[in-house]
Order: sequence, then structure tokens, then C-alpha cells
Amino acid sequence: METQLLIYIGAIFLLLLLSGFFSGSETAVTAASRPRMHQLEQQGIASAAIVNRLREHNERLIGAILVGNNLVNIFASALATSLLINRYGDAGVAYATIGMTLLVLIFAEVLPKTYAIKNADRLALAVAPVLRVVVFVLHPMTHAVHVIVGATMSLLGPRFKTEFERTSEEELRGAIELHEGPEPEVEHERRMLRSILDLADVEVGEIMTHRSNLTMIDADQKPADIVDQVLSSPYTRLPLWRGEPDNIVGVLHAKALLRDIRTAESGLDKLDIAASAAEPWFVPESTTLLDQLHAFRERHEHFAIVVDEYGVLMGIVTLEDILEEIVGEIADEHDLPVRGVRPQADGSYIVDGTVTIRDLNREFEWSLPDEEASTIAGLILHEARRIPDVGQSFSFHDFRFEILRRHKNQITSVRLTPLTSKPDPEPANAGPGDGSETAA
Repeated sequence: METQLLIYIGAIFLLLLLSGFFSGSETAVTAASRPRMHQLEQQGIASAAIVNRLREHNERLIGAILVGNNLVNIFASALATSLLINRYGDAGVAYATIGMTLLVLIFAEVLPKTYAIKNADRLALAVAPVLRVVVFVLHPMTHAVHVIVGATMSLLGPRFKTEFERTSEEELRGAIELHEGPEPEVEHERRMLRSILDLADVEVGEIMTHRSNLTMIDADQKPADIVDQVLSSPYTRLPLWRGEPDNIVGVLHAKALLRDIRTAESGLDKLDIAASAAEPWFVPESTTLLDQLHAFRERHEHFAIVVDEYGVLMGIVTLEDILEEIVGEIADEHDLPVRGVRPQADGSYIVDGTVTIRDLNREFEWSLPDEEASTIAGLILHEARRIPDVGQSFSFHDFRFEILRRHKNQITSVRLTPLTSKPDPEPANAGPGDGSETAA
């Protein structure tokens, strides 16, 4: 009798160990770092390769672990119930239920999963070879379970289907937001990583240099005047137009111009400036930054003319513009010292109307919407549904916008003040838009 008791207790103990193995393995393999496992596989670690293969068939892995875990738990509970019924009669059922619940909960669930979540990578590498065998042995049973579950779900109808599908990009964005630290470098890294993921969602028209800020050259001028303009300009590439500014006939590179000047034999006045210019490359303003970046690489170009759907000149975009979207402002010895944002002592900001919303969001980690407008001036016009006068102010998106300067119909300077509390209710005479409006 005592021998039988020891066999039962030993079997229950062994089954609890197996249950703990299944619980801990599930947590470890699912919580292990995907990038680290990938890197270890590249280094030739065989167990890391097994972990990656197991996670490629995640349903099969989870199914096998659940089948194995339930088998050992039910078997252990059955042995405990049989043992205690023989000892205590019908009361043994209650004793077995209470005892096995505590044992399974503590030693087969909480304890192994707590250890696994704290040592996920190391434990995943250790259990991967054993799990591969378990998945292979239990595959027929897990396949049958999946068939039954799939048939049941189809009978229950589409309302039981998953409404949210996790994507790799969403996981990556979440990981970026969790990348925190006290150092300023961490904040800069977070901005860069966000910007890389946004390249496919941002259009060229949102970051281009607008035509109103372009330095362009009339090809019909005298060659000497053109050379003077090129030398006085801080840019190495300049659009060349003829007849009207929308008629771009080439892109003049300062280096090519100087080379032609050096080789000219008949003097500067006989120089054909148009022949020195490169063929203009036109791109639509709706092109995404990711596509434009690939196009720059394929064509080995750094400069493109941006046009709208009617072929009208909108501005220019350069490779540097796209790189600045990722790493932030790049200043060199030829850049113009333009300061578009000036912090004030009272916590407000004086912002030029042409400053882009994306630059502000990236610099100060704000959340101003940029779906309907790309600049601060455009956002105000979109929200106000009018061209505001100097002195008017608007409150929306948790900011107060005060119009400081306006040139004709263009807003040139705005004071932005973050609101520490919600704005007052919209007055009855407020103008249209999402926020409230007041006149100074």
C-alpha cells in the first residue's frame, strides 16, 4: 500500500514538473526577443534557429503546448482524485480539487511563468530542442483540434472573427514609444525611428521647398548676369526658366557652369547657359518620400522639380530634404540662417507660417494633425475656414494660435501657446472651425 502511495505521489510530482515545463516554455518562446533570436541565428546558434522556426508556425506551437499541458494536468488531477478517494472516500474529491488547484496554480503556472518572463531569451534557447520534438509528436492531435475549432468558428458566424490584426509595423511603433531614457540622445533616436516609418505616409508636397521660396534664374538674361546670380546664391543647383517661371527648361549646376566657363574660348558673352544645364526631372507632389528616395537612388540624382496634377510648378525637393526628415535639420556652410521657431519666455513660440507641422511635432513631440495641411499657416486656414486678420486668435488641438503678421492673404507669423487646460467653451459669435476664436 505504501509503495502504491509513493508511486502515485511520484507520478503526480512528475506530471506537475511537465506542466511547469509546458507553461514556462510557452511564456519563454512567445516573450523571447525576435531581433535577438534573429541575430543569434545569424551567428550560427542552432537553438535560436529552432526558436525562429517554431514561431513561424505559432498556431502549431501553441496548440501542442496546450494539448500537452492539459493532458498532464488532467492526468495529475485524476491520479490525485483516485488516491484521495481511496483514503477519504467521497470527501477525497473535494480534497483533490483544492489540493491540485493550489499545486497547479503555484508550481505549474505562476512560478514557471514568472521565471520564464524574467529569463525569456535564455530559457527559450534551452527548451527549443525539446519543444521541437513535442510539436512533432503531438502534431496529429493538434491538427485535429484546429480542424474542429475552425469548423466550429465557421458555424458560429463572422462575428467571432478577429477584428484586430497585429502588424509588424504596429509592433515596431510600440517598441519605439517604449524606448525611453533620460538622455537627450534617446529622444532624438525616437524621432528618427518614427520618421523612418513615416516615409511611406508622407508626400513630397509636404516637405518640398515651395516655389515662393525658390531661387530661380531666367535663362534669357545675359550670361554674365547669370554667372553673378549663381555665385551669389548659397545653392549649387538652380532651376532655369524661360519665358515664364513655370516653364523650367533645365537645372543649372554651379560646378558644370564653372567647367564650361573655364573651357569657353569665345568669351563669357558667347556662353550657352542652357547647354550647361541638366535636363529637369519632374515629379508629382503626391509621390511618397519612400518612393522618391528609391527614385533618387536609382537615377543617381539629388534634385527634382515638384509639380501638381496640372503640371504647374509647386517647388523643389532634394535628397537632403528627405534625409532631414529622418535625422533632423542638416546645416552646412552654405545654408541660410533661417530660424522658423523662436521660443518665448512665457512658454509660447513665435513660428513662421511656412514652418511645417511635421517639424514642430518632431522637435517638441506635439501631436498637431498634418492630414489636411502641411504648414502652420495651412492648419490655421483649414481650422478657421477663413483668412484671419492680424490680432485674431484661435484655440484648437490644445494650442492657442495668435496671428502676428500677414502679407496679403498669406499668414507669415503666428504665436503658438500650448494650453495647460482645456479652452473655454466656444462663444456664440465664434467663427467656423474646430476651435474657438477671439479677436484681439
